[in-house]
Amino acid sequence: MSTNVAKYRYNHTMYRIRDPKASLKFYTEILGMKLFDEHHSEEAKFSLYFLGYEDSASDGLVRLARQGLLELTHNHGTENDASFAYNTGNGDQGGYGHIAITVDDLTAACARFDKFGVKFVKRPEEGRMRHIAFIADPDGYRVEILENPMLQS
Repeated sequence: MSTNVAKYRYNHTMYRIRDPKASLKFYTEILGMKLFDEHHSEEAKFSLYFLGYEDSASDGLVRLARQGLLELTHNHGTENDASFAYNTGNGDQGGYGHIAITVDDLTAACARFDKFGVKFVKRPEEGRMRHIAFIADPDGYRVEILENPMLQS
């Protein structure tokens, strides 16, 4: 039996989320991702949401054929417990870092995030690394924001 590693692809990263309405709004309306697929299991009491960005190379592809997706996993009932929180890996113990999103204009993107009331972990003008920002999603997972000059029109 053999396998061809040249055919391996990075498909998705999974985050556990407390409130799917808040998380889906953040990733679709604030970060502009598209919801490609969802699966709900009432019996097992969980829901899965697969999000990402549309591009011409992946147009029309099924979820398993896409690359770079974000899977949000919701265990039913957590949305009703205001004190419930997942460990994002960025506390005192550290560990996990973040995902990164590229934008066409960092300054304009940050101004847009401000209008939506997004929590900033680090603004571009803070610290020595002035070419990046970090925001937090509703569960506190960090999202690095980077300007990509190739996206400018």
